[in-house]
Amino acid sequence: MMNGYEYTGMDAILAGSFRAAIYCRLSKDDDLDGESASIANQRDMLESYCEKQGWEVVAVYQDDGYTGLNMERPDLKRMLKAIERRQVNLVITKDLSRLGRNYLQTGYLIEDFFPRNGVRYIAMNDGIDTLRENNDIAPFKNILNEMYSKDISKKVHSSYLLKAQKGEFTGCVAPFGYRKDPEDKNHLLVDEETAPIVRQIFRWALEGHGPNFIRRRLEEQKVPCPTWWNRERGIRTVSYTHLRAHETGRNLVCRLLLEKKKKRKQKKD
Repeated sequence: MMNGYEYTGMDAILAGSFRAAIYCRLSKDDDLDGESASIANQRDMLESYCEKQGWEVVAVYQDDGYTGLNMERPDLKRMLKAIERRQVNLVITKDLSRLGRNYLQTGYLIEDFFPRNGVRYIAMNDGIDTLRENNDIAPFKNILNEMYSKDISKKVHSSYLLKAQKGEFTGCVAPFGYRKDPEDKNHLLVDEETAPIVRQIFRWALEGHGPNFIRRRLEEQKVPCPTWWNRERGIRTVSYTHLRAHETGRNLVCRLLLEKKKKRKQKKD
């Protein structure tokens, strides 16, 4: 339920003087239950609220996939620059945790940066409005938001560690020569299309050839590099402007050989 105020009287008269910036954020640290958590729904909710109050929305800033503990978010920094240029004098978020979960730095924005730059801040669902004297709870909410984010981060890390100890794959993209099992994202299958390339690399290594020799052979044979395979399969958008499609690179060869050496050492131990 929204706790935002419906402004009347002098507030309604001043409504036209506000140039509002809407800020939305979402990350894996957040509770994703319910539609209101999504970036799109945050934006729609806040735009509707601003329209009702008669505030002009001059910009919408959104950081999707960034934890609230990170205050170096791209669109947050863009918004702060706009504030310094006096393009914005009202910032509105769905709640205080959208602005940030870092107690000290979020507090600095609300208590120092915004007032110094003549900016009014509203956390709609928390009922916080720096134009009014109703913000005593804000510091406590900041502390709780930071504690929540750190607790979630520890739980996520522990979950990944447990999966790794059980031999489950926890990465985003499968290592070269493997592919993710369509029925179990934590299980890897041999990629029959790229595995022969990896096997050939190790055959050359067993024959005593170094990374530079292997790299040259792969380039001569015009063997596509891993980023090319990822791009072709649409696994993710990867930049490979520094490599031609057939330029596998010395780093890849070294990494594959080192990983194999590391696995052999672990088996011996």
